[in-house]
Amino acid sequence: MVADNLDILKDKDAPLYTMGVAARLVGTTAQTLRLYEKHGLIMPTRERRNRLYTENDIKWLRCIRELIHAKKISIEGIKKLLDYAPCWEIKDCPEERRIGCTAFTDKGKPCWELTRCKGESCESCVVYMRNGKKAAKKG
Repeated sequence: MVADNLDILKDKDAPLYTMGVAARLVGTTAQTLRLYEKHGLIMPTRERRNRLYTENDIKWLRCIRELIHAKKISIEGIKKLLDYAPCWEIKDCPEERRIGCTAFTDKGKPCWELTRCKGESCESCVVYMRNGKKAAKKG
């Protein structure tokens, strides 16, 4: 039982934090997290009516806050940056995952036009959330 709990804590994609806890960890409010979600910058896991955030979500939210407050980039500016940045840089994918990812090995097409990264759902990828939805609307 303790080993299972330790494994969950090591899994950076395990949905652990409620919206209130996530907001405190990031130094913002639940309303701001809802705004980021509305703009497609984050997509927390849903369990019943609760939003749950992963360790990776917290890392990404801190990055968003840094871009907005320290770099003075607007939400629209961040969304535009996501159009151009490769997902493996944003998500800081380890080398072993990159090698198996068609978006990394075939850089001629964006990841959301290729097959999914191994072991990860595109729907949880912030780059896919932004660009894949746009591509789906065009098609």
